[in-house]
Amino acid sequence: MRLSPGDRAAFIRAETRLLPTPHAPEIRLHLADEATALWQKTEEELGEIGLPPPFWAFAWAGGQALARYILDHPEEVAGKKVLDFASGSGLVAIAAAMAGAISVDACDIDAFAIESMRLNAEANGVRIMPRSDLAVGADEGWDVALAGDVSYEQDMAQTVTDWLETLHRRGARVLIGDPGRTYLARDRLEQVAEYRVPVTRALEDCEIKRSGVWRFRS
Repeated sequence: MRLSPGDRAAFIRAETRLLPTPHAPEIRLHLADEATALWQKTEEELGEIGLPPPFWAFAWAGGQALARYILDHPEEVAGKKVLDFASGSGLVAIAAAMAGAISVDACDIDAFAIESMRLNAEANGVRIMPRSDLAVGADEGWDVALAGDVSYEQDMAQTVTDWLETLHRRGARVLIGDPGRTYLARDRLEQVAEYRVPVTRALEDCEIKRSGVWRFRS
């Protein structure tokens, strides 16, 4: 079954609530109240067994930390072309737009994430460009590359980190938000900020995650 953007938007509105992000309450997102129920509804109601998990419906700790850092340090993105990789809900991309970025490409492969970004950007009165056509390895001349919660799986973490470091070496500012995932490349990074971030207990091992913002070492 091929779903239209309208179908996806209707599902998101029905299964989430527009709520302030816990660690960046300036930003409101369409968020799920309970993780497992939405996972099941996504498969049952849409009839697409194996549909990607709805990562777009939750404010993940690394993304919250990165969004908070950007809102508190708008000079990192103001007047610049920004990429937000694996954007999910669009939280970090929206923070960049609110902080004055001249353009924000918000990249994700999940069609529901693309629609979620559109709805969330509209709810916050900002403009971002949701994109599903950007692959790891791309370089469209962004001044800043942002990535939250991309180090939870070994192969992906390695590939994404190598790519982001390539962008760093050619002069882009790269910032990574991470709550202590196993595969964060700590030997190649330095921490610039740390926060105690409220999270959904159903998705994490605690209710508060100590989460950092990292950059590549010079």
